[in-house]
Amino acid sequence: MLQPFIHVLNAQRIVLASGSPRRKQILENIGLKIEVIPSTFEENLDKTKLSPADYVVQTATHKTEEVAKRLAAGGTLPDLIIGADTVVSQGQEIFEKPKDKDDAVRILSQLSNCSHTVYTGVVLFVPSTSLLMSKGSQVLGGTYRCTSFVDSTAVHMANLPQDVIKAYIETGEPMDKAGAYGIQAIGGTLVQKINGDYFNVMGFPLPRFAQEIASLYGEKDLK
Repeated sequence: MLQPFIHVLNAQRIVLASGSPRRKQILENIGLKIEVIPSTFEENLDKTKLSPADYVVQTATHKTEEVAKRLAAGGTLPDLIIGADTVVSQGQEIFEKPKDKDDAVRILSQLSNCSHTVYTGVVLFVPSTSLLMSKGSQVLGGTYRCTSFVDSTAVHMANLPQDVIKAYIETGEPMDKAGAYGIQAIGGTLVQKINGDYFNVMGFPLPRFAQEIASLYGEKDLK
């Protein structure tokens, strides 16, 4: 999907506004050269007033905008800034990273033998002078144009006995992951099945991202 444009993308400065090693790995695995600049935005939006889809898009927008403004203040405008946010939702409850081990036990106990949905919002910023993103985008502060999308994946967890949950938590893996598990590693043994994009559960919906970038760059017939 992106191969016709990889040479264009890799001639540009691309910033990932996230410290997630999974997102970095996913993007690098498809051949993108990226610079990681984590956002300092405090993820404190009111979960009770937003749907999970709106929550991840708004949080990703704030995170990306913080990095964009910081770079603009320093006199630099990357060609593309990528931001993302991922949460797990079950019913009306939104789960982010566990606060501590007890919180991880609570989350995994609640997810056990049940279905939940993983939502990831992705935000793309380019300088407002760019020819890209002329459709469906917004200008932020006259400096950047922004476009966004959200993807979701349904996940069904296996039945998780307490000894399994506690042993998994002792590996340390759940503590920096939304929903207190990582499907790409040990946490994959806890998952019974998924319906949707596997990469989205990791924290970055790669197929949808590739479609968005291919559409943006393809319609400009870049060489």
